[in-house]
Amino acid sequence: MKPSLQPRKDTSIDGTATLGQSKIENQKSKIQRLLAYRLLLVLALTVFVLDQVTKAWIDARLPLGTYGLARGAIEVIPGFFHLVHVGNTGAAWSLFTGKSFFLALLACATLGAIYLWRRALGLQNRTAQLAFGLLCGGIVGNLVDRLLHGHVIDFIDLHFGAYVYPTFNIADAGICIGVAIYLWHSLRHPD
Repeated sequence: MKPSLQPRKDTSIDGTATLGQSKIENQKSKIQRLLAYRLLLVLALTVFVLDQVTKAWIDARLPLGTYGLARGAIEVIPGFFHLVHVGNTGAAWSLFTGKSFFLALLACATLGAIYLWRRALGLQNRTAQLAFGLLCGGIVGNLVDRLLHGHVIDFIDLHFGAYVYPTFNIADAGICIGVAIYLWHSLRHPD
């Protein structure tokens, strides 16, 4: 068999052909691809850490089921903002209560879908990275709660006169703000 005089072709992870690419160059390429999503990754990690630290603080200071001033809630701003400790086995506004396992599977599927369709979602755009960083950090924060506790720890309790907003946490805020930013971005840039 006669050796070929053509340069060796390799296929990179993203499917593009490269000519004689060394392992060092390939490793550098992987790092560059990862760094392209650095805002998303940093925000996701920040939301996740803040969420878990605040939930650990609440868990250490208030027993589960602490709701209302008579039961030991901490009044931060009188008549408006209380810290409580409740468990939510459902989703936002207690939808799907008791379906924590299903919601954990849905969270994993959502994270997988975001990864698979990252290009179609436009995640190389900084605004999209901002939105999905908040969203993914929140999804992972609540997923960890479901796996560790069987429920999500909610602790932010806001009162607007006679109306009491559903109790939530940092992860929930990240999810809602992330979705709102992405919807706003998508409406402004529909392409």
